Amino acid sequence: MTDQETSPTPIKITLYRWAGQWGPFKVKIPCGECALTVDIIEDTIANELDGVPVELDVREWLSEWWKPLRKGAWHAPIVLVDDEVVSEGEALNRGVLAEKVMNLATERFPVKGNQLFGKESCPHCTRAKKYLDEAGIKYSYHDVVKNPGRMYEMFPRVKAHIGEKTPVTVPQIWLDGEYIGGADQLSEKLGVKVEPQVDRARSSLSPSKWFGRRRKAAAA
Repeated sequence: MTDQETSPTPIKITLYRWAGQWGPFKVKIPCGECALTVDIIEDTIANELDGVPVELDVREWLSEWWKPLRKGAWHAPIVLVDDEVVSEGEALNRGVLAEKVMNLATERFPVKGNQLFGKESCPHCTRAKKYLDEAGIKYSYHDVVKNPGRMYEMFPRVKAHIGEKTPVTVPQIWLDGEYIGGADQLSEKLGVKVEPQVDRARSSLSPSKWFGRRRKAAAA
């Protein structure tokens, strides 16, 4: 995750696995999907959620079956993020976990310093890097294609500024924790003169009605 202050209250991930005992009943057959879910959670924390303050609590379902039931879940493995059920009854989809945790993290931890989210094949990202380099501004670069965790972080952070329906493009830039936008907004911020290019391509990571209209026009 981008530079953050340490939080005294980490995001809590709770897993209820098929195990435990209740009265005379005891789980004797291990749950393969539960073991797989533990591995998925631990690997997601180490990769997509690297740097995010997270606490994992693995519980025995049969010994505490009523607790997840209060949340509407009864079939182990059950995964909760800050007491909200995100998965039950099957091996966890790591993308669901990463997205949920990162959405919470971006709400709690503001961006610090200078950050640039982009991708290798994006000419606008190259342009933005050039502006920052020529201005002598040090920054952290995050490739959202090579590092999916940064993708999960970028989307909610950007959507908070541009709205849910606006397509997310790269680059996305913050300076001193302040949201700037893309390469054009950065050039304005730094006072860089940019020659107009009406046919300059977009570098979008979201579906767009604009692209849909172009496809229809080309087919006409």
